[in-house]
Amino acid sequence: MHVGASVAGWIAIGAAAAAVAALLLALGSFLTLRRVRRSQLVLLGGGKADLIDFAVSLQGRIDDLHRAVDEIGAALARVDRRVDDTVSKTAIVRYDAYSDSGGHQSASVALLDSARSGVVLSAIQGRDYARIYMKELDRGRASIALSPEEAEAVERAMSR
Repeated sequence: MHVGASVAGWIAIGAAAAAVAALLLALGSFLTLRRVRRSQLVLLGGGKADLIDFAVSLQGRIDDLHRAVDEIGAALARVDRRVDDTVSKTAIVRYDAYSDSGGHQSASVALLDSARSGVVLSAIQGRDYARIYMKELDRGRASIALSPEEAEAVERAMSR
């Protein structure tokens, strides 16, 4: 019976060792779970939601952000088109239209958009009179031939 008692003793020791190992494993798991929960609280801001709810909420906000960026991009494209259609290229060329006048009293002014469309205004100053002429440009083409000074005003405006 002495052999049976020693076997039972060894079994009891083995069971105690297994119980201690299981207890240590459970303690390690508890500490790991506690660390994960603490990290989750930092990430979620102390709310009661879990990570899946947080991820779904985050994806919704990202989708909203993408929509807002798309709307801003479309609005910016509209603004670019409007800016291209505005008078953004200007130049003035002053000159003497007549040899008997001095001081560069005559002038041609080009008012164009980015596509070379707009108007050229010329004010011709003589001793006793002043005349104003207006010529329309559509993509760089004038319906009436441009004078050299008017053409120079157009070229100066487009070079800026």
